[in-house]
Amino acid sequence: MISAILGTAAFGLFVLSDINDFRWKRPLLRLLFPTGLLLLGGISVWDLYAAFRIGAVSSTDWLLLLCAAGSFAALIYCLFFAVPFGESYTGQPSQARTVCDRGVYGLCRHPGVLCFGAMYLFAGLAALPTPLLWKGLWFSLLNLLYVWFQDRITFPRIFTDYPAYRKRVPFLIPNKQSIHTVRKRISRTHTKEDPS
Repeated sequence: MISAILGTAAFGLFVLSDINDFRWKRPLLRLLFPTGLLLLGGISVWDLYAAFRIGAVSSTDWLLLLCAAGSFAALIYCLFFAVPFGESYTGQPSQARTVCDRGVYGLCRHPGVLCFGAMYLFAGLAALPTPLLWKGLWFSLLNLLYVWFQDRITFPRIFTDYPAYRKRVPFLIPNKQSIHTVRKRISRTHTKEDPS
């Protein structure tokens, strides 16, 4: 129960960090986002450790944990490597910024949500009958509400081209047009790199 409360508090820190980005602009409050990440990550690791500390881990559990690890790696890629890190996490909030619409962010506006949900689903299934699955579903719902807040309130205020980006790229699920656009960009990049 305490980890569910702390995880919920982490999402509160994320929202406060976003509000700081477009309203208060206090440098110290930029630490709210990484603090929330550490809090959510720490309780998730603790819950997973507690689930497997007693008893044997089956081969099915190992497979599910491997899928959870792959989803976690994809989430880290979406959050920290698919976007320019300096602009996203260390740039000044007062600077005019534009969206990253390449790669996974050309497929959908919030690709990390899918990775986040998959990570908790696989880890929760592996940890059954512990409550990690239900906590993961709760955190996934909070994450969905958080990215809706970003999509409607935060990002239009901090990215100058966000309204246009929102019109051309789907919210969560890639569609035929976004997949086609990303494939076209990739093929153009490969053509420029290989002039032969």
